[in-house]
This record gives sequence, C-alpha cells and structure tokens, in this order.
Amino acid sequence: MSHFSYQAGVLHAESTPLSRIAEEFGTPAYVYSKAALLENFAAYADACRGRDALVCYAMKANSNLAIVDLLAREGAGFDIVSGGELLRVLAAGGDPGKVIFSGVGKTVAEMRLALEHGILCFNVESIPELHRLDQVAGSMGKRAPVSLRVNPNVDAKTHPYIATGLKANKFGVAFDDALATYRTASALPNLDVVGIDCHIGSQLLDDAPLLEALDKLIELIDTLDSEGIHIHHLDIGGGIGVDYGAAGDKPPVPVGDYLGRLFARIDAWRAARHDGKAVKVIFEPGRSIVANTGVLLTAIEFLKPGEEKSFCIVDAAMNDLMRPTLYGAWMGVQAVAPREGKPVNYDVVGPVCESGDWLARDRELSVEPGDLLAVMTAGAYGMTMASNYNTRGRAAEVIVDGDAVHLVRKREEPADLFALESMLK
Repeated sequence: MSHFSYQAGVLHAESTPLSRIAEEFGTPAYVYSKAALLENFAAYADACRGRDALVCYAMKANSNLAIVDLLAREGAGFDIVSGGELLRVLAAGGDPGKVIFSGVGKTVAEMRLALEHGILCFNVESIPELHRLDQVAGSMGKRAPVSLRVNPNVDAKTHPYIATGLKANKFGVAFDDALATYRTASALPNLDVVGIDCHIGSQLLDDAPLLEALDKLIELIDTLDSEGIHIHHLDIGGGIGVDYGAAGDKPPVPVGDYLGRLFARIDAWRAARHDGKAVKVIFEPGRSIVANTGVLLTAIEFLKPGEEKSFCIVDAAMNDLMRPTLYGAWMGVQAVAPREGKPVNYDVVGPVCESGDWLARDRELSVEPGDLLAVMTAGAYGMTMASNYNTRGRAAEVIVDGDAVHLVRKREEPADLFALESMLK
C-alpha cells in the first residue's frame, strides 16, 4: 500500500496523517487514497490501450458515489448486480451505455429500469431469466442486449464463498448446457444475443484458471459462430487478487502481466480465425481497483489481558468490516503511531455482542488505550458489506487527495437508523 506510509513516526494516507483524520471525523472511519484509486484503474486502462476493450468496475466492491464518479471520469464502465447500483452509477454521472448487469435474480422492476436507461448488456444466468427479460422488453417495445454467463466448471482455487465457476455454484449456465441456451436466446423475439461472459471467482492469485476458462469460452464462441450466432463481446469477468500481507501468501500476478497473457491468447485465436473478426473484450475488476486504496481507522477502547488470550478492544466491529468473521480473512493491522516497548499478542476485537466479532487474531502490538489502529487493504468489501447490527451507525468515509481530506459519507447517527420505523397506535 504505497500511498499509506509512515512519516515522522505517524502513518499517513498520502500526505495526511491518519491521526488528523481521526481528530476531525472521529472513528471508526474508512479512509481512501485518491491517488491509489486512479493508479489501480490506470493499470487496467494502460494494458487495454489501443484495443477494443472496456473495464467495467464491479460496484459491489465499493459503491461510494465519490469513487464511482472518479472512475467514471477516467472512462470506466460498471458491473452492477442490482437496480440500486444502477441508480448509483447514474447519480455519479456514469454512462449507462457502459453498464453490464449481472446477477442471478433480476426482478421485473430492475429489468425495466435498466432497459429505460439503455444499458450495454444483461449478463443472463438462466433460461427462466431469458424468458422474463424477453417478456419485459416486449412489453416496453424494446430489444434487450444479452450475454450468457457461462459456468466453465473451472476451479479458481479460492475461498469457497467467493468461488463462482464450479458446477455446485448458483451462478451462470452450465457449460454443457450453454449451446442449447444460446439457441433458446437467439430464438426469442425481443432479445439480441451480443456476448458471452464468465466469472470464475474472486481473489485469484494465479492466471492459470482464468486462461483455462478463456479457452473454453473461445471454443464455445467458434461453435456458436458455426451456427450463425455471432458473439460481439467476450466478458472474462474480474477476480484478480490483491496482497493482504499475510505471511506465506502468494503475491498476485501484476495486472499488466495478467492481461498481457490473456490478450496474447485472444490474439492467437483471432489470427487463427479465417475472418480475423475482432471481438470486444470486457473486464469486471473490483477488489483489485479499490482494496488497497483504503484503510479502516479505529480507536482502542480497552486492553483486556486474559489467561489464554489478551484482547485489544476497538470501536470498529464486525458490522463495520465483515470479511474477517465471514471468510476468516486475514487483514493487516498497524498502529498509527507505534510505541516503544515490548509488544503484546492481542486479538483485535470490537464491542458487538458476538464471539465472531473480531478483526484480527494473534497480532503483536505495542499500544495503549486511546491509540489508533489502521486495518489495512480495507477498501473493498468493507463499507459495502457493513450493517447496523446492535444499532450501530455505519462509519464515516473520507477520501484523501494529497494533504486535502474530503468527507464523502457522513457517519450515521442512531436517530438515522430508526427514522423509517414507526410504532403501533
């Protein structure tokens, strides 16, 4: 996380000390680096330069309007999984013509909303969804552009909760059923078959599974072409991993190398085709764009020694950051202003009334109550998965731009949480 570094003994986001942010906006707070965000997106944009390619940022990773706006200004498209995420894209000034709509359970209302705004494509995941979309489009006098999300049954070798390309997963159309499903789609009167899509999982640290999936998609495109079903874009999904800093973890392949090998495979296939026909390539990265742009800033409330465990109790909790308790995810933890002295082994835990409320286990820290900690690489799947459990307001969000700090989401207060509720008369 090159944009988070110690300067004069204090952890900074770019040129801003995190202690200043805590003083001004309180804790817990999510702190993002603008420079890191733009640098991460540029890694994709640079690898795609000169090609017919579109980078569609996966909104589920972090959907703050300021982040969406910054990416839209850089030319990003967006991968959405709900009508609400589409409305966020529109509110931030994003182009709906660069929006891919994924997800297994699109409602009639969501389909109507997307068709009204002219999105680029629906990634359809079942035959019932094809029929529903055909009916909705027909009722509106429109034609819906569709891509089938094909499940290639490739093992992404990642956590089972974020693996999405195996037969046992709920996502996509089974590879063996894909040809018949494409025939069904092409026969429906209100659909335009325009693409093929896959997404085998998240936090991929090796490109071998993705290249294996690509080979299967290419094989299917050629088969479809022979039947007169012509594919105009190839959506290879997202899932490129990031380095969370755990000991022994394999570092991810750099984005440029990852995409370079993928493009080389596509170029070789195109050269072998008699028509040399070009196919637009679409990517759906999320975590690899935003994860290392952010930290969760939290203050220590108490240090609680025990016979078997010592606990560092902080004001952030599982409702602020679900990844550790949900996935058993390892998150780096750093003291904002490290102290001298022998460190103590702590579990870093929050105040929520659950034994699963922990952010980190077995961390060597030299700290005192009132000190600040930063949970590192927390820009993805932090705030978007946050909840109000225990009537806890969600954290503030700020973006740092050099030595300037911008509040991009106010902290929720308890009254905000029950404002929509009412009592019986």
